[in-house]
Amino acid sequence: MLKITLIGAGSTVFARNLIGDILSFPELSGAHLCLFDIDPQRLRVSEIVAHRLAERLGLRPTIEATTDRRRALDGANYAISMFQVGGYKPATVIDFEVPKRYGLRQTIADTLGVGGIMRALRTIPVLLEIGREMEELCPDVYFLQYVNPMAMNCWALSRATRIRTIGLCHSVQGTAEQLAQDVGVPVEEINYLCAGINHMAFYLKLEHNGEDLYPRLRQIAAEGKAPHWNRVRYEVLRHLGYFVTESSEHFSEYVPWFIKRDRPDLIAQFNIPLDEYLRRCEAQIAEWEALRRRLEAGESLEVRRSHEYGALIIHSIETGQPRVVYGNVPNEGLIDNLPAGCCVEVPVLVDKNGIQPVRVGRLPVQLAALMRTNINVQELTVEAALTGRREHIYHAAYLDPHTAAELDLNQIRALVDDLIAAHGHWLPAYH
Repeated sequence: MLKITLIGAGSTVFARNLIGDILSFPELSGAHLCLFDIDPQRLRVSEIVAHRLAERLGLRPTIEATTDRRRALDGANYAISMFQVGGYKPATVIDFEVPKRYGLRQTIADTLGVGGIMRALRTIPVLLEIGREMEELCPDVYFLQYVNPMAMNCWALSRATRIRTIGLCHSVQGTAEQLAQDVGVPVEEINYLCAGINHMAFYLKLEHNGEDLYPRLRQIAAEGKAPHWNRVRYEVLRHLGYFVTESSEHFSEYVPWFIKRDRPDLIAQFNIPLDEYLRRCEAQIAEWEALRRRLEAGESLEVRRSHEYGALIIHSIETGQPRVVYGNVPNEGLIDNLPAGCCVEVPVLVDKNGIQPVRVGRLPVQLAALMRTNINVQELTVEAALTGRREHIYHAAYLDPHTAAELDLNQIRALVDDLIAAHGHWLPAYH
């Protein structure tokens, strides 16, 4: 029986989407779904969700819930990660509140910046433990990795384990939907080619029935008609010539241009939502509580196919139906002007032969140069995580574009020390 393990299944809302996607395919509907989490209460809610979804579809898959990770991984054909080490409190709050003392503000803090660095340092050791257990218990597994910071996590896994891993995000297909709406074209009629690094990939081609859609996007930017929540990306389009995949609130903290403590006018002009992730976490907690109450009241659940790639990948490998998705994989001859071995986001063909990344070649030079500013931070953070050397944490923070634009070297070093101290046991010891 096909075994699909969800690691961090207590992320109930996300797990609900993936389980619904999996069960919606007849070829996968008899799978053994194994739900793992360290929080028994959240795990129990997700187990109920899985059963309700199966009931709604008239299916009887094997559904197992366990707090034993080794049991969950044993014999798995596919494993899907969706956890957050340290949770909202205390870890995520620390990532925001400590930098604020230095005047350093963030929006999401899960991919780059000092927040992204700290999240990687908390997360990579756990992922490597999981990777080693997989090498022992399910060495042929496909690891579908959803946890941020995506590029750093996947880069560390590729360096330190032999597990077949693909990092998955929804920014490529999600942004394509947004752009289709902006230009008034059905998204299913758009053809695009996208490549780069996670949260900083760009649409190299964007067309509708052979028509290049970029002139329409440039017109929107020139006329000041960008959606109020998307002004940063349209500004980047004006200056760099291409549209980036990740949202404006995310992208604003990957570069030195938009969030400046002495320029509140920029924050207002580009509508940058500082501390946005804290609000999202509160909303997600409230959503989880509301879902739990509805389930306890006996409410059934609707099944709607999401735009996540996870179930599509499993279905294609199991059935041989070819699909192209976008995934995060090691740069092994895929993008010529990005460093070898770094984690890149490119088209990936999936069929019976598994996961087959597509070579893109050279990116426009200005885009590759911008990506390398982020890759520098990723590489040094991964080096710190794999070697245990504290100096590389400082090096990563020194080179972070947003942090370096706001703080001097001594301030950055002191901030890193404060963050490490505040995280306490959530971080490994660094020498």
